[in-house]
Amino acid sequence: MGVIKTKGIVLMESNLGDYDKMLTILTPGLGKIGCAAKGARRPKSLLMSGSQFLCFADYNIYKGNDTYNLNSCETIELFYNLRTNLDKYQYAVHITKIILDVTNENENCYKTLQLFLNTLYTISETNKNLDFILSIFKIRLMCILGFKPLIDKCSNCGINEDFKYFSLKHNGFKCSNCGKNDKSAIELSPATVDAIRFIVTAPAKKIFSFHIPEESVKELEITAKLYLNEKLEKEYKLENLF
Repeated sequence: MGVIKTKGIVLMESNLGDYDKMLTILTPGLGKIGCAAKGARRPKSLLMSGSQFLCFADYNIYKGNDTYNLNSCETIELFYNLRTNLDKYQYAVHITKIILDVTNENENCYKTLQLFLNTLYTISETNKNLDFILSIFKIRLMCILGFKPLIDKCSNCGINEDFKYFSLKHNGFKCSNCGKNDKSAIELSPATVDAIRFIVTAPAKKIFSFHIPEESVKELEITAKLYLNEKLEKEYKLENLF
């Protein structure tokens, strides 16, 4: 197999030998791949910047017997603000852990990569509430992974109005009558209902382009957290890095 040209972002890096690195890179077409970057830790290596954690770049790689190998790269975005703000970096690390869990090699990851990059950019370049950004990321990711919630009718009786609850058990909105009898349902304000609808249906580049009241941010945070944990069967916590 010859040289493969692909865009990608480094999800993980580790030292290998005296001067090399082993990278985990998320690509749109190859999925999540392991890639050796030989000599990347040498002071004058042309691979140094492109082999950093959360570096988005154009990569030229070739397939070896057991892994891919990095031939050359050209950096596109380093997300500098993530590296100089501890809070932003903490959230970036958190979403990276989720991305590592939900991606595999040899799968189309275009939509997942697009969401990941848009989320990192929003964290890096805006002053939006970080929990708000994280909640949007989680709900949209669930849609990409096949867990799109039902948002146009009650997931129990089918009525298409009076949505006041989000059911974790039945994957979507419930009306006021059905929701109050569902122990897995979270009561929502109208603003939060509208926010979830927007997150599910909006174009990829616009999912972060709205605002909701502070109380709705908290409702959205709880809903997104519980929904993701339920569907991925794992509890994801925002951990302190130091």
